[in-house]
Amino acid sequence: MLDGRLLEIIACPVCKGELVYNKQNQELICKLDRLAYAIKDDIPVMLEEEARELSPEEEVTA
Repeated sequence: MLDGRLLEIIACPVCKGELVYNKQNQELICKLDRLAYAIKDDIPVMLEEEARELSPEEEVTA
């Protein structure tokens, strides 16, 4: 489980924008860049080269 305080301070490394926690997929989502950052062992992997690009069909919800 990701700490809520961490969500308040962590930002997208690409655009410095807000991230949305997707609990089901264990990812942090940047709506602006349409990137998903994996969370492995409760640690967000905030590397652009490790991020997954969201497909056009994937809906980004808050």
